[in-house]
Amino acid sequence: MMTVSQKKLDVPLIWEQIECKVNRMIALIGDKSPHVAKADGIYDDQRIDWWTSGFWPGMLWLLHDMTGKAHYKEAAWSWDERMEKRMLEPNSFDHDVGFQFLPTAVMKHMLTQDGDAARRGLFAANFLAGRFNLAGRFIRAWNSDKHGWSIIDTSMNLSLLFWATQQSGDPRFEQVARAHADTVLKHFIREDGSVNHIVNFDPSTGEKLEVLGGQGYAPNSGWSRGAAWALYGMANTYRHTGEIAYLHAAQRVAHFFIAHLPEDHVPHWDFRAGASLADEPRDTSAGACAASGLLELADSLPDAEGRIYREAAKRVLLSLYEHYGTWENEAHEAILLHGTGHKPAGQNVDVSLIYGDYFFVEAIAKLAGWKHRIF
Repeated sequence: MMTVSQKKLDVPLIWEQIECKVNRMIALIGDKSPHVAKADGIYDDQRIDWWTSGFWPGMLWLLHDMTGKAHYKEAAWSWDERMEKRMLEPNSFDHDVGFQFLPTAVMKHMLTQDGDAARRGLFAANFLAGRFNLAGRFIRAWNSDKHGWSIIDTSMNLSLLFWATQQSGDPRFEQVARAHADTVLKHFIREDGSVNHIVNFDPSTGEKLEVLGGQGYAPNSGWSRGAAWALYGMANTYRHTGEIAYLHAAQRVAHFFIAHLPEDHVPHWDFRAGASLADEPRDTSAGACAASGLLELADSLPDAEGRIYREAAKRVLLSLYEHYGTWENEAHEAILLHGTGHKPAGQNVDVSLIYGDYFFVEAIAKLAGWKHRIF
C-alpha cells in the first residue's frame, strides 16, 4: 500500500474541490459567524466579537483573490463593517483582533484599496497595541481579571501590528510587536521547541510568576496547536523584521512539531498527553495551521534548506485531504473533521473548527501560488 509520504499532493484537483465546497458553504452558512460544527455537520453561529469571526470571511476573500469571482467578494464585503459596529458597543474583543481584522479589513483593503477597511484595520491595531504591558513587555490575553496572563496564540496576531506600521508609517506598532515577540522567545518557546500556552506575569513589575497548562495537557506538555501558533507566528515575525532569532525559533518549533507527528502526519491534540497517545484525539486545526506555517518558513529559506519544511507541510496536507475531509458529504458545512478545541475543559472535542478549515484552504492556496500574505 502506498503511504502518505509516497503520494503526490494534487494541488489543482484539491483547489477545484475547495472551490466547490466553499460555494456550497456560502449557501449553507449564509451570514452565520461559524466556530464549531459537531456530529450533525452544522456550524454554530457565534457572536461577531468571538475570536473566530474572521476566518470564514477570510476564506471568502482568499477565494476571491485566487479566482477573481465576484460572489466571494460580495459574501465577504460587509464583515469588517459588522465588526467595527460591534467595537463601538459593549463587546468582548481582546488579543485576538488580528485573527478578526487581518482576514477581513486588512485583506479587503489589500485587494480593493477600500479606505474604510484600512481605517478599521488601524483601529483594531490601536486596540491591540493598547493591551501591551510595558513592565513585562507582553500583550495581555483575554478580558478577565488575569491582568498578567499572556498566551502563545497572540504570536499570530502580531502581523496586524506590523501591517499597521507599514500602512501608517507609525513605528509604535512594530515596536510593540517586536517586544512581545522577544518575550515569546524568552518565556514561551522552550529549548526543545515545545511551547508554553499561558505565562502569568506580575502585571506591575513584569516578573514571570508561573506557567499554566491552559488548553494543553499540563504546564510542561506539548499542546500541538500552541506549537503551530508559535511556529507560524515566529516565521511571520521573521518575514516582517529579518531578525534571525525569530527564524531560528520558528525552525526549532518546526523540528519539534515534525518529529512528534504520528504515522499519518496529523497531530494529536497534545504531543505529551499522558503515557500513550493511542486513544487521544487528533487536532486537524493544529495540523492545518502548522502546515501553512511550515510553508511560510520554507519560503524564508533557500530552496535546499526550506525543502524539509515544505515537504512536511505537504505530507500533513495530503493526510488531511485524504483522511479528514468532508468532500463527499455535500450537506456538511465544514471542510475538515476531527479537530480539538479545549480538551482539558471537555469543550469541542472531535469536531470541525472554522480555523482548521481556513488554514487548510490558505495552505493549499500558497501551494497554488497565492502571494497575498495577511498573517
